[in-house]
Amino acid sequence: MTRDVTEEIFDAVTGDADGDSGLEKKAEDAEAGSFMRHVISLSGSKIADGLIDPKLVLSWLLTHLGAGAFWTGLLVPVRESGALLPQLFTTPIITRAAIRKWFWAGGAFVQGLMAGCIALAGLTLEGPVAGAVIVGLLGVLALARSVCSASYKDILGKTVGKARRGTATGFAGSASAVGVILFAGILLSGIGDRYGLVIGAISLAACLWVGAAAVFATMNEVPSDDDSGTDGTAQFSLLRDRPQLTGFIIVRSLLVGTALAPPYLVMLQPDSAFGQLGALVLASAVAALLSSYVWGRLSDRSSRRVLQLAGLAGGVALALVVLLDVVGFTTMTGVIPVMLFGLMIAYQGVRQGRSTHLVDMAGPEDRASYTALSNTIVGVVLIVAGAAFAGLASLSVPLVIGLFAAMCFGAAAIATGLEEVQHG
Repeated sequence: MTRDVTEEIFDAVTGDADGDSGLEKKAEDAEAGSFMRHVISLSGSKIADGLIDPKLVLSWLLTHLGAGAFWTGLLVPVRESGALLPQLFTTPIITRAAIRKWFWAGGAFVQGLMAGCIALAGLTLEGPVAGAVIVGLLGVLALARSVCSASYKDILGKTVGKARRGTATGFAGSASAVGVILFAGILLSGIGDRYGLVIGAISLAACLWVGAAAVFATMNEVPSDDDSGTDGTAQFSLLRDRPQLTGFIIVRSLLVGTALAPPYLVMLQPDSAFGQLGALVLASAVAALLSSYVWGRLSDRSSRRVLQLAGLAGGVALALVVLLDVVGFTTMTGVIPVMLFGLMIAYQGVRQGRSTHLVDMAGPEDRASYTALSNTIVGVVLIVAGAAFAGLASLSVPLVIGLFAAMCFGAAAIATGLEEVQHG
């Protein structure tokens, strides 16, 4: 792809490439190419995420291998906590590096390597041994993912202009959704052996991560100033000194219900067969395809407003689920997939809004610390809330969904106090 074509695509997608980028001159000159590298790398990574989804793909694989409920039940907690909690301690290391793209590229490469090992384990092992090995490999994959997450927003802020960052991540989300939709369609069609399809999907995820690492490694990144960073838990002082950051973390923590709720919606239906889970993947992918780019563009105008709208949308969708369950409609065919689709639209808004808001709220010297502190706290919230709501679900699943709805509405209300960081 020539630079001219790259710039034409960049202009067509962003619509305002001549606007003030807020970048250094060298980074501004390379912005079109950097933008495309972000889109290509992030699309590959997001497709890989969908193909190795612990809630669907790996859970089915461990069940098929006879690993047992213990190891299958560890998949999601290991993935989520491993991807978020370590960032508070890895970020000081990242911020001391002048060039930080290697952290994301290295993390993506390790994720690809671990995915390949998981595919190999799925082919050669069975029983609890397979469960232990695959969960262990997923833990390493999650740690690598945490390095990618801790470094990405800072790199995005250095290489893509302020008014175009949400567009880059949103476009990647929409592009990657196409691949996941194709995978979901194959699962739902019943074509081929499911075991072979799952192993093939995990192997493809490995290749995509390695490819994403190779593309990202070519990023034109301007060296950062030497920054010794703030070590470990000392970063918690930011919560006292930066009230806007504290408010943002509270909003983001309340919005975790949009991520935790989908399994509880499925619990409302007694039929939890593989085809129903395939419908969940399809609903999520279609929602991402239709909304990621739109949410991204809106985030570039006002990420605060996007967080408000996404919170309201999530609250309405979840409250509607509770109402439909009370009147007995959730047992009707197609109701839960439609509700899941609506919830996933809100979830995409949460993802785009929180990412863009954090990057635009923080200065170049604070992005990595803001990201690490936010992700670590939300990681703790996910573990604690996940365990608490799982216990509460034994009493009433609709009650849990109702609490998620209340959290979303609360987040929308608190988001009104956040600053319009795009206009600062």
